Amino acid sequence: MNILLISPELFLADGGIARIMRLYLKALCEIAGPNDRVDSLVLNDEPTLDPRLPRYTNSRLGEHLGCARKKFRFIREIIRLDRRADVIVCGHLHHLALARLAKGFNPKVKIYLVAHGIEIWRPYSRLERGALRNAEKILAISEYTRRQVLRFAPELSPSRIVVVPNTLDPFISQRDSAAPAANHFAHPRILTVSRLSSTDTYKGIDILIEAMPLVRREFPFAQLRIVGRGDDQPRLQALAARLQIGSAVEFLGALSDEALREEYAACDIFALPSRREGFGLVYLEAMTYGKPCLGARAGGTPEVIHESVGLLVDYGNVPDTAAAISDLARQPRNSDVVRAHADSFAFPAFTERLRAALN
Repeated sequence: MNILLISPELFLADGGIARIMRLYLKALCEIAGPNDRVDSLVLNDEPTLDPRLPRYTNSRLGEHLGCARKKFRFIREIIRLDRRADVIVCGHLHHLALARLAKGFNPKVKIYLVAHGIEIWRPYSRLERGALRNAEKILAISEYTRRQVLRFAPELSPSRIVVVPNTLDPFISQRDSAAPAANHFAHPRILTVSRLSSTDTYKGIDILIEAMPLVRREFPFAQLRIVGRGDDQPRLQALAARLQIGSAVEFLGALSDEALREEYAACDIFALPSRREGFGLVYLEAMTYGKPCLGARAGGTPEVIHESVGLLVDYGNVPDTAAAISDLARQPRNSDVVRAHADSFAFPAFTERLRAALN
């Protein structure tokens, strides 16, 4: 079986879709047999090979091409590589119509779509609906996303939409067994990891900042540490200054994998009260360190966080968010239970689910 993986990004950015598509590439290379081949085509990445590529591939990798955002080259390469493919795995709805176009040159090819989250939780154009009908299967990252696809495309057979939950990156999520112990009652340390973009305000970082004065009434030395960068950072910093809690909120910017692991290990609580998470890989990454998680009761988050490993709050409810942080500080979850829950989403299980979905 020859497989063509089409991705919007793999290494150019470090967002959720880029990270999970790296793991699709790794899993497809492991699924491929001795005489099989996996080609990888990426719209936004540069043509030069990223030094991390060998982590996510093996000898089954054929061509790996970055198109540097050149759409005509991307289309041309899809059509060329499709001619020898048995399967196309399409990493974004926006590219599904191109895969359908390529199928005209190779009618036997089977097309699979990875459905992540907000990009597919909406009404579809006629072109998109036709492309969805043409897909062999749609691989939804959560049951919530599966329901959304059926909501907006009820003509699709439910059996063609299968749930393949996201997985942990085995290279990023290597936990340190000697993680420092935390003093929850004296000074809880809350960590969040997110893009700080003005187009992603649904992530709820401002809600966390607004909750900190309430948290500090009970825990005067509580600290919120924010990992990420983007054009919304000045607004968020101004919000912290206006609330006079500048000393309680620290903006760390983008961190290396090693530095991020240190932040996960040192925190007491991970919090991201987002309204539109398709799945929430960052919750699992924090859970590998035994850290309880706070999320919003929205999107795919409730499929990752339950009461044994954290708490859910209504999106936008600042008092409830503060109360949940305080509750997790007073009553930390059993770290072994939290880690075991994260392990149920480990990469080997993901690979087997993907293998079954492609058969």
